[in-house]
Amino acid sequence: MLATSALGSTPPGRLRSLRGVAWSFHAVLRMPLFSRRDGTLCRDVPAYRQIMPFIMRTRNESAVYFSQTLNLDRTMPWLEEQSARLGTRCTLFHVFLYGVLQVLEQRPRLNRFVAGGRLYQRKGIWVSYSAKKALRDDAPIVVLKREFSPQHTFTELMAALAGDLKTGRSDEKSHVDKELRLVLALPGPIIRLLLRLQTGLYDWNLLPDAYTRPDPMYASMFIANLGSLKMDAAYHHLYEYGNIPIFAVVGRVHRAVEADHDGNAVTRTVAQVKYTLDERTEDGLYCAQSLEVVRQVVEDPATHVKV
Repeated sequence: MLATSALGSTPPGRLRSLRGVAWSFHAVLRMPLFSRRDGTLCRDVPAYRQIMPFIMRTRNESAVYFSQTLNLDRTMPWLEEQSARLGTRCTLFHVFLYGVLQVLEQRPRLNRFVAGGRLYQRKGIWVSYSAKKALRDDAPIVVLKREFSPQHTFTELMAALAGDLKTGRSDEKSHVDKELRLVLALPGPIIRLLLRLQTGLYDWNLLPDAYTRPDPMYASMFIANLGSLKMDAAYHHLYEYGNIPIFAVVGRVHRAVEADHDGNAVTRTVAQVKYTLDERTEDGLYCAQSLEVVRQVVEDPATHVKV
């Protein structure tokens, strides 16, 4: 009551000043002690976007959802040609990943992340993706992460992915698997405390780079290829752990009836991709326009993909 009365008697102008001081003090407390190794502080950001991480503190309350239907009438024959040329199976996932690398290079504001209430431009293009070790219900899922160069040819991209999958599907324990085995041996309350401590250390930039670099939850984007399991695309939540701002889910390739430009019903080969975006990094319009770059690459790879 005393606090309420005191605020109630405060002039509006002074109250706004007090609030401004409180926001400034809170921001200072969350500032990193040193410059980040995984990103550069974005200084050309308007004030309304700077305040977003303090108003919307989690990724999932900041989520925006997009759905995209891709016309694959030209894509699938091109993939068959590349499969014959390379002697390995090329799929929609591969050309989609190629398109993602191009858009993250051409539209760099998508490659940003929030840490400690601040917006950073990520250093490098890092993509995490998941794959089943085998096509069985009980087969475990392996999550892989790699830094990609948008200058890679399609052939180089295929070679890199083949090496990653060979390692991921082997019986060899990954760096993350070994860490989790140690952590999961601890009591539940200790695990929760350690995760909160990790988040705080990361916000202050005190978490060693060797800890976050191999972790697939610290990346530019996560791609889940449900199409490989003959499943439709679905919206996926963002992870509060780590700093991934975009989650893309690629659905199955199938035939569908659509209307052409003249309104006539036509049958096309299509696939749907669903995206979840952390709006604190960039607005929905910028993201929607960026997705058109992905569409151009995927729908016409003969023109846009360097083999």
